[in-house]
Amino acid sequence: MGNVASIRHRFATIDIPTPQTPKPSKREDHLTSHSEPNILAPSPPTLPARHPPPRPPSSALFAREDSLELPSSSNSLHHSPFSDDESEVSEISEVSLPPAIPPRKPRGSFGGTNGVHGGHHERKYSDVSSSGESLSSFSPPSRPKPPPRPSLQVPPRPPPRHNGVSRHAGHESSTHSTPTPPLAPPLPSRRVTADEGMPEIHAMAPPLPARQTINVPSTSNFVEPTSPGGERKPVGNSRLPPPPTRQIGLGDKLPPVRRPHTPSSDEESGEEEDPRSRAAESLPDSSRSSRRAPVVSCFNYSEFKIHVPAYSGQVAVAGSSIVVATPHHIKHYDLSTDDSPAWTSDTKEMGMRDSKVTSLEFRPASEERDRGQFLWVGTKEGHLFEIDVRTECLTAQKLNAHSHHVTHIFRYGRVMITVDDIGKVMVFDPLVGASDDVSLVYTQPRVYRIAEKPEFVRMLGGLLWTSVRTDVSGTGTSSVPVIRIYDIFAPGSIGRSVMPTQHVGAVTSGTLLPSHPDHVYLGHEGGFITVWTIATADGTPVCVEVMKVSASDVLSLEGVNDRLWAGGRKGMISAYDVTSRPWVVTNCWAAHGGLPVLKIFVDPFAIEKAERLCVVSIGRDEQLRFWDGLLGNEWIAQELLKREASFSTFRNINVLVVSWNIDAAKPDALSNDHENINFLQNVLTSVDSPDIISFGFQEVIDLESRKMAAKTVLLGGKKKGEDGKISEKVTSSYKRWHDRLILAVKLAMPPDSPYTVIHTESLVGLFTCMFVKNTERISLKDVAITTIKRGMGGRYGNKGGIVARFVIDDSSICFINCHLAAGQHHVRQRNADVAAFLEENSVFPSSDAIEEPLAYVGGGDGSMVLDHEIVFLNGDLNYRIDQRRDPVVTAIQSGELETLLIHDQLLKEMKHNRGFRLRSFVEGPLTFAPTYKYDRRSNEFDTSEKRRVPAWCDRVLWRSQDPDRVVQLNYQRYEANVSDHRPISAGFTMTVKSVKHDARAREKAQVEAQWMGLQVELIANARDFYVKQALI
Repeated sequence: MGNVASIRHRFATIDIPTPQTPKPSKREDHLTSHSEPNILAPSPPTLPARHPPPRPPSSALFAREDSLELPSSSNSLHHSPFSDDESEVSEISEVSLPPAIPPRKPRGSFGGTNGVHGGHHERKYSDVSSSGESLSSFSPPSRPKPPPRPSLQVPPRPPPRHNGVSRHAGHESSTHSTPTPPLAPPLPSRRVTADEGMPEIHAMAPPLPARQTINVPSTSNFVEPTSPGGERKPVGNSRLPPPPTRQIGLGDKLPPVRRPHTPSSDEESGEEEDPRSRAAESLPDSSRSSRRAPVVSCFNYSEFKIHVPAYSGQVAVAGSSIVVATPHHIKHYDLSTDDSPAWTSDTKEMGMRDSKVTSLEFRPASEERDRGQFLWVGTKEGHLFEIDVRTECLTAQKLNAHSHHVTHIFRYGRVMITVDDIGKVMVFDPLVGASDDVSLVYTQPRVYRIAEKPEFVRMLGGLLWTSVRTDVSGTGTSSVPVIRIYDIFAPGSIGRSVMPTQHVGAVTSGTLLPSHPDHVYLGHEGGFITVWTIATADGTPVCVEVMKVSASDVLSLEGVNDRLWAGGRKGMISAYDVTSRPWVVTNCWAAHGGLPVLKIFVDPFAIEKAERLCVVSIGRDEQLRFWDGLLGNEWIAQELLKREASFSTFRNINVLVVSWNIDAAKPDALSNDHENINFLQNVLTSVDSPDIISFGFQEVIDLESRKMAAKTVLLGGKKKGEDGKISEKVTSSYKRWHDRLILAVKLAMPPDSPYTVIHTESLVGLFTCMFVKNTERISLKDVAITTIKRGMGGRYGNKGGIVARFVIDDSSICFINCHLAAGQHHVRQRNADVAAFLEENSVFPSSDAIEEPLAYVGGGDGSMVLDHEIVFLNGDLNYRIDQRRDPVVTAIQSGELETLLIHDQLLKEMKHNRGFRLRSFVEGPLTFAPTYKYDRRSNEFDTSEKRRVPAWCDRVLWRSQDPDRVVQLNYQRYEANVSDHRPISAGFTMTVKSVKHDARAREKAQVEAQWMGLQVELIANARDFYVKQALI
């Protein structure tokens, strides 16, 4: 028998132009009926270039008794295991068979050096018999049998043999897009035993790969092993791309957890949660803040005429002495004598070589008369000059002190510190024990190096705090600014780098708080304030808290007395009480006309010169303003509020508030049932002779009607009538209820007590109608009503509120009828809606009172909701019960309503959410069953597919500056069933005041005298703090 090498060479060199169909053999039927299943039957090859004739679907095992045709496939046709020539033809005819092999049992593995282990590659196919009976049935061929050609793919498992009769299954070929020479070929097609005498095959064959690790290209079809039934199914040839895989970067924020779908969630609200709702909820509570501006009049003239150019202007303040510098001009004001500039000079005329001024600061002086008189000036060219503002003279200079422009000048004790743009710090420190003041001429500066281009630089607690905008750690939402702290008074010391504990924006400002001297507060872009403790063992500050205080940037920050003052982009200055958690806004006032507050700082010289704690703010409106750092006006107002009973008279009036989500029901639907027919009569008589009646309805029109929504949003300017409503169809819905309510009030109330409609307003389903007794009508003033949209980000009124107000005597009353965001889990969206109602600016026109408007509270002028003394809020608030439906229904049916109160979302928010805006509101006890959601004309809770959880969606709350001035008479529900909600009402006795102005003036004089004594004590404490901080 020839060796394997010669056979391989023969296969590699034979070139057959076209595959030929095997000739039929006379013994074909005989051989087929007595042979093993035909594993060598070739499948139809595909040669696109030559277009060969098709092969028969199956063929006999042998063409002749002495000839054999080897199988071919598309894979073997293009990629020969013996050659790289792709034009080879993998079919050979007329080859001899090897000698007959005696029958014996097959061996599970090959031996030799091929390294194939039987435990991993044991042949289990039934297509090649292991018995010698089938092999011995053939006559010995005249030629030796060539070795089987290995393939890149494991051959499929043919069907099992049944009683010696072979069943042929279709053989599917596999194609590979690219050759993979490094892959070891699988086992040969026929079973080989050790007795066949082929040792060279064992020596030359490469090891077999593990079957489970074969990588089949995506373009190939591999054939699954045949099932016992004989079927062969192609798998793994899907043309579809693989499913997408979510890739999350190292510093990226994880996506929110998907909340599982529950039948109780309200799918009616398709709006996504506004990301701003979460931020609004975490902001400090401002519901009790005062809008009264802390103006101060400590000088003979006001500062309103002082003009400071934005960004290019530099300011230095020392009591009544104010210096304003532009690049080439310097102006000096003395507000003790005039509000016009005392002098104006050009830098070139003053001998400053036409330099451009970039920084100012008053230097310290040992003599009291010299304090606040000598001004250091830093320029763009790096020069330093000293000016005596009393004489307008240049007293000293140090040219080229810096090689770049001087960005900051600080005063610290007797030391002056200058900083330039490339990080060079010059410390002018007089000799220890020397009595002379620091001088540009005689004091030798010490040089210190910090990071280049520092955007934030300030001396805090004896350390130089700096931050560079481009110096950040991390990327994306995990980035934090790197803050570098230098001890410039310790020679040889190096800077220390610290970072906040969470993502915040770039550092914009920093300060110390006198009431918390061991903490440093840094303001950041994005509305954050970080708190750092400096009382650590190694002296390295540590970030202990990050507080979100604003939706926009914190541009300026200053610690004043016991309040932290922050200026933002909208021209507002807010004072925070940092002792409570979360922080509370105690004061918030408009300082710079809606434009950014660029800088806030305390003037320590005013403590000695004017005996005032004066705070200076500079805005983008190019105005400089002075404020009372002790908030004396606010203290006086609070004391007067405590004494209000001594200069006011009071009387009681009755108020009835009705709220109902009518689900687009018409007034005519209140029929066919005793509760429906008598509903309006019952609700109007629930309070004895009410002086004010407020009806607040929701969903007067069908909010699910897309046609109505589109008409409201897109055609809002068309088809408007005299009353300004959207269309006749919409108007008619409100008008029907308006007429029905007027008729009901006439029928329910005594004829001698007529009522007048003072307010009527609608907003895409919301409808408010307010009645007042004619006897009280003459007492009303400042009557106003408006709407606030909250749907679709404030563009659509399907969710929102109608806000009405009036002043009766000297008390202001506000009514809110609202419909908040729906959905079982949309608590944050509802909280954001509430915050929008209460914190919206300019809801109403401001009061035109010449003197202080006594009807409004908190220093307000009536333009905001919380400016009013008493506020009532009613509507479909949509707060749900966080429980499964079945336990809730069971508790309602058994009368155990108390067990549901702890799961009510509104009560939980009021108790646990310290930033919830309704925490200052009060609600009566819930003694009635939940009012949502019922089947129409039924007493059954929602039996639809959604099966919503019953809830107290309809509520009435109130807030009063003096809690004793509002007393609730009743809080109940009614059984009118024409809607999926039940109506509710609340009755109140409200106390209104009338102020005696003369008596109030006398009380105010006494309170102001008391404040003067307290102010002296507070000023002394403030002076001690600034002395310790080396600012005085």
